[in-house]
Amino acid sequence: VDPELAPDEPQYIELDFEQGDCVAIDGTPGTPSEIVKKLNEIAGRHGIGRVDLVENRFVGMKSRGVYETPGGTILLSAHRQLETLTMDRDLMHLRDSLIPRYAELIYYGFWYAPEREALQALIDDSQKTVSGTVRLKLYKGNITTVGRKSDQSLYDMEIASMDDDESDYAPEDAGGFIRLHALRLKERARKQGYSV
Repeated sequence: VDPELAPDEPQYIELDFEQGDCVAIDGTPGTPSEIVKKLNEIAGRHGIGRVDLVENRFVGMKSRGVYETPGGTILLSAHRQLETLTMDRDLMHLRDSLIPRYAELIYYGFWYAPEREALQALIDDSQKTVSGTVRLKLYKGNITTVGRKSDQSLYDMEIASMDDDESDYAPEDAGGFIRLHALRLKERARKQGYSV
């Protein structure tokens, strides 16, 4: 449905994940295909998931495609939100750097290629802690995360806050960290003739 024609009232849903896989919608378990089918219905009603893009085909030519993937769009959004809570930063960066190649291999039909299988093993390992629940608001083509929780959460407000005198992290700690990380940039600027 066109987002402008979607319902005038938002809908809230909760998705439960176990090790990176969505296993339930609003507490009702389902197989992967059942979950995608149900999310296609829900998200489609709200105008979510239409993509219009120009892409590079395997043979090198440009191609325009209009795709509708309401369920996939919801799953990606919720999954990424849960990952921000449960995955280590550098592991996320590594995964993000490999995903374009992984997607390309699948797009080109190389599902059984050894490099795709190797990437799959790394991706599967990265998902071991991605378990929890994400609450979403669906409205006129938009997905808004309104809650996320996990027993595997790496977020700890007491550690992240600089307001607490008892915290392991203090504002003065940032100065040395910044100076240390800026050393290479400072030296590069000096070599390029800038006064630093």
